[in-house]
Amino acid sequence: MPEIAQPHPLRNAATSPGRMRASTVLWVTLAVFAQESVWNFYDAQVPAELRQYLTSAGLVGLIMGMDNLLGVLIQPWMGFVSDRRARDGRGRWAIVLTGAALASIPFALIPWTGDLPTLMLCIVAFAATANAFKGVTETLVSDYLSPAHRGKAQGFVKAGVSLTIVVSALISLLVVDRSITLAFALPPVLMLVLLTTSWVFLGRRHSTAVTEAKEEDEPTGLSSPWAVVKDMVRDPSRARALLMLGIFCFAGMWSALRALMTPYGTETLGLSRGAAGGLALPGAIAFLMCVVPLAYASSRLGQIRAIRYGVGLFVVGLLIGFASPTVPGTVVALVVTSIGYAAFAVNALVALWDLAPSRHVVGTYTGLYTVASSTGAALGPALLGFTVDMTGWRFMLLDGALFAAITFAVFTRLARRVTPAA
Repeated sequence: MPEIAQPHPLRNAATSPGRMRASTVLWVTLAVFAQESVWNFYDAQVPAELRQYLTSAGLVGLIMGMDNLLGVLIQPWMGFVSDRRARDGRGRWAIVLTGAALASIPFALIPWTGDLPTLMLCIVAFAATANAFKGVTETLVSDYLSPAHRGKAQGFVKAGVSLTIVVSALISLLVVDRSITLAFALPPVLMLVLLTTSWVFLGRRHSTAVTEAKEEDEPTGLSSPWAVVKDMVRDPSRARALLMLGIFCFAGMWSALRALMTPYGTETLGLSRGAAGGLALPGAIAFLMCVVPLAYASSRLGQIRAIRYGVGLFVVGLLIGFASPTVPGTVVALVVTSIGYAAFAVNALVALWDLAPSRHVVGTYTGLYTVASSTGAALGPALLGFTVDMTGWRFMLLDGALFAAITFAVFTRLARRVTPAA
């Protein structure tokens, strides 16, 4: 595992004892899968709902990014609250289950809206409640698994997340064109059933799991999310801040690609709405096949370097899609970009956890990861969308490749500060 030059080395997790319990990984993965099944369908089909009232791709992208701004405001504080609950033995599950139940209602009502203001009300209500538990669910990985196994476990978790893209694509292909109301009802029902199942098998032993995974560190005196941010900014190495910038950039371009791919498929490739929504299916399968091997390979290659190579592959994929504006060419492009994104997805959050000064603030650091990724995701679709307004849908993938090249430059600079662990 790589180490950042002083003063914050990435700790070599391989020195931690114990085995990675398959059952624990399974139930944690199921919990993350449950919430992401809703978000992936949201990203695939809400833009098409907005296109019924808006003609500007930029405005659609801007609205799709607005939910991420709520994540920036909500998730660090909810992560801090969940850290306090984890420390006193109550665990994070009450936040997860309550948030999921509340978020399901406005999500299911989206296709029932008959005007833009009502649609926006449902979008904002869903985004606010879903963001309240999204980062908390992801932090469960650090509660139930020791640092030695978080990276590998994250590979399995991300494999589970990729299956949600498959589920979303299948609902788009099989249900959307027949019944849009049924299509929007399926993901929240699935989320509630799977989260409840995960809690039954995992949640009741939360305090024991946290005790078993406890690292040899002490409370840092970081009494609020703002104190954690100040500690990060004052870090002389700037490693965490630079990693946050890279997360911001890559999340922005990935979110833009996801948010605008369905209208790209209808406008450029001439596909139906359901077929365009299904374009993500081959990429999701590729992600699923490679994410676990990438998790193991990254422990040898180094997390930051693995991300850098992934960004480079992402750029190549976008260029392939631009050079071949056909359904086969776009599918190949999405497969390549999905593999590139997998290298980022499996490593970025774990690297940030490893840089945290104490395990007592990992929930807050998950929230800060969301600040970087959600801010990027909020601005990325709008930025790429307004660029499409100027250049046309035909040039969307080329525009994305140019923006992604900036991300590559950020991780290239960070990789130069990474030295192999001794």
